[in-house]
Amino acid sequence: MRRLDPQLLLGVLLVLGGVLSLLGAMGIISNAGSIFWGLISTVAGAVFLYILLTDRNSWWAAFPAFTFFGLAASSFLPESLRAYDGLVFFLGISLGFWWVYFTGPERWWAIIPGGVLLTLGIVSVLDDLLGGDAGGGVFFLGLGLTFVLVAILPGGSGRSWALIPAAILLIFGAILGTPYFGLAEYLWPVVLILLGGYFILRFFRNRPSE
Repeated sequence: MRRLDPQLLLGVLLVLGGVLSLLGAMGIISNAGSIFWGLISTVAGAVFLYILLTDRNSWWAAFPAFTFFGLAASSFLPESLRAYDGLVFFLGISLGFWWVYFTGPERWWAIIPGGVLLTLGIVSVLDDLLGGDAGGGVFFLGLGLTFVLVAILPGGSGRSWALIPAAILLIFGAILGTPYFGLAEYLWPVVLILLGGYFILRFFRNRPSE
């Protein structure tokens, strides 16, 4: 079986782009440009996915693969679902980091950007649908849950420290947008004092006795 010639692939994509552009100019397809770039992104994602699946050491290929797939999926969304394009795009990038973690739990660091990107996608939908700063509390709750996952998911010991920022972010997210948000002005200094005191106490407890 002959290998696919890159020139042939490029030619097919250019012809397809021309046809879609013509249909868009004629008013037959309203989002012809988005469909064309969606197809380009799909092909690019498939190339990196092939690298990812054929070489276990090429885990880095998950990042461009799922990013291109997320971009492609958001490009194919109809106008009625445009409010979700941010969620779809961020979800694609997030899946790349989750793939990296679940195929190698020792790469636990990928949990953090994976959770943050997924949270940003959810917040973008809430802001588009509800307006204002509707996703503010959800953003901090999502960050807090991300650090909870850092602490409890497999991948090595010594990550209990993540429960500290998790607790702070969850509390902050829970009171954001409520009548008790004014308490954050006093809660934040108290948290800093307690956190600093914790590290000072650990320092003196871990000092070797003379």
